[in-house]
Amino acid sequence: MELKKVANGIWKASIGTPEADTPVSLRQLRMQAEPLEQIKERELPALLGQIACRKNRRGVQITLPMDSGEDIYGFGLQLHGMNQAGRKRIVRVNSDPVANTGEGHAPVPFYISTAGYGLFVDTFRHVEFYMGTNTKKGESGDKREVNQKHEEFSESALYALKKSQERRSIIIDVKAIDGVDFYLFSGNVKQVVQRYNLFAGGGCLPPMWGLGIWYRTYGGSDENTVLRLAEQFRGEHMPVDVLGLEPGWHSHSYSCTYEWSSLFPHPEKMTEELTDQGYKINLWEHVFVYPAAEFYEELLAFSGDYEVWNGLVPDFATKEAAEIFQDYHRQKFVQKGISGFKLDECDNSDYNASSWSFPDTTSFPSGMDGEQMHAAIGVLYQRLILEMFHKEDKRTYSQVRSSGALASPLPFVLYSDLYGHKQFIRGMVTSGFSGLLWAPEVRDCRSGEDLLRRMETICFSAHAIYNCWRIPNPPWKQVDIEKNLAGEWMQESEYYTAVCRRYHKLRMSLLPYLYSAFVKYWKDGIPPIRALVFDYEEDENVRNIEDEYLFGDELLVAPMTLEDGTSRSVYLPKGKWQDFFEEAGTVYEGGQCYQINADYDKIPVFVKADCILPVAKPVETVTEDTVFTIHLKVYGNGGEGCVLYEDDFETFAYEKGKQNEIMLKVDGMGRVQYERTGKEKVRYIFENAVEYGIWQ
Repeated sequence: MELKKVANGIWKASIGTPEADTPVSLRQLRMQAEPLEQIKERELPALLGQIACRKNRRGVQITLPMDSGEDIYGFGLQLHGMNQAGRKRIVRVNSDPVANTGEGHAPVPFYISTAGYGLFVDTFRHVEFYMGTNTKKGESGDKREVNQKHEEFSESALYALKKSQERRSIIIDVKAIDGVDFYLFSGNVKQVVQRYNLFAGGGCLPPMWGLGIWYRTYGGSDENTVLRLAEQFRGEHMPVDVLGLEPGWHSHSYSCTYEWSSLFPHPEKMTEELTDQGYKINLWEHVFVYPAAEFYEELLAFSGDYEVWNGLVPDFATKEAAEIFQDYHRQKFVQKGISGFKLDECDNSDYNASSWSFPDTTSFPSGMDGEQMHAAIGVLYQRLILEMFHKEDKRTYSQVRSSGALASPLPFVLYSDLYGHKQFIRGMVTSGFSGLLWAPEVRDCRSGEDLLRRMETICFSAHAIYNCWRIPNPPWKQVDIEKNLAGEWMQESEYYTAVCRRYHKLRMSLLPYLYSAFVKYWKDGIPPIRALVFDYEEDENVRNIEDEYLFGDELLVAPMTLEDGTSRSVYLPKGKWQDFFEEAGTVYEGGQCYQINADYDKIPVFVKADCILPVAKPVETVTEDTVFTIHLKVYGNGGEGCVLYEDDFETFAYEKGKQNEIMLKVDGMGRVQYERTGKEKVRYIFENAVEYGIWQ
């Protein structure tokens, strides 16, 4: 086996004859070679010289050594576990993973090792990874201990997952193929993920409005109901940027017609009214095309040979199917004011009683089969939608139920309703390892306190969204579904409304900070929401922390759930930290745990002690003319300052360099100074800073 260098810190190897359709062969964007060159060069670990490959009747197997001290991350969206060392992972699309097996909505055949490398298998096939679960014959030949006393007699004691003391093997098993390519990425955890994301084309950069507050409306809404709700939000000064319409907007859904139903007799007028109030509109849909759809006949020749819910499954790996679907959506919706889409039920469920998806045996005109298409369909959909908006020079931020490999450039956020709050938090921590974004959406809440805990989490996530498809009134009025349907408010509804409004405003105040974190994602491949191990890998205490994360470069968030009550343990990495919510807060010395008390209306958030944090005056919605007035909060000595980015926030002009960079720092007299480079319109006004240098 020969390793061929393809870029700084990236190598490719091939076994046999790979399949024609793979994530790399269908990649839409080119590898970002220039930013890859800026990452510190690092050779692959010497142990990777022991990689062994074989091809047999079973398929292809790749074997690597694994030391006892290695920790393993990745494999896409993982809701049941973060550190994958010592586990078998099954990389397979499945919307109903009930255990920590590796299956999920967005499995990715890519992992990162703290031994100094990452590995990506370029396939849409199911892949099984044995991550140090076995040793080769003879490795344990010197073991001679006998008659050891058992201190505890229980299944958990006998079968507890423990790191081995000897070297084990990583085994990668891809069945029933004649060959496969795989890629190796060198570096620490952060560098490996950067390289993987830049190999995919870089990170996505959403429009500024996409980072605001989202609200998906009641499934039984008609256009008057939606308009009344929109007016209610503005009347209550409740910041909301995006309204999402659920299946009822279609004249037929499950599968879909993509035609407005009788509940929405004046869709263009409604869209115009909502746009005038500053809202963006997002439409729910499937890719399963109902026979009454206008373009059904055109798609017949470019669809799989099995239906789902009486609808065609388009083969988006063919240019024809992609263009038919894309052109219809562009003319029917995007050119008439629709800002994005939500793709539902594309994530496969072999175990659901309904006709949820197509079988693995399905044949598609492109030559792909159902197994491959399950892994590809979410990504192929995202690519055609992104391309469509690119043609209109409008950015989108949308939702998708399934994604996969090399998806970091795609401005879509994953979601689901099948998990608990703790799993939602874990999804934010794990998704960043594989170039994915995750939404811990507010949906069903057991109480007002549960609402607050979930609402706080979404306000410190990549996607701040309420999914209220089951209730006609906002959850801050009533969380009980039956009472909400009956129009009965909670006794404390005014209190919950006020707290939600306060956090909505807080989210809006952090938009310039979060937007600039996404610019760094686009430019450098560093996820804006990420596990602590990204930045503090040398601190072994963070390697298994799956309920805290970094929100941008300066904020550490430790969400709380209803089960936590009003107190939880928080580990702060080395350095000094301050409470985000206190003006002159206690300084915490990092490298240790603290028991943090937080009432239900407070989420533990900590700021790096030496930094500049931009906090904007909140707006109720982001428009094309929005200018943010920013107060710069200086912690400690201001450290190395910070960088903000501004552009038009809506078009793709930034890809052509039309973007301002603003360098902020504290001078020797303790004043905050800024220097703006670029020639674009000013979108940030600083209350407490003086300009220095030349505005180019």
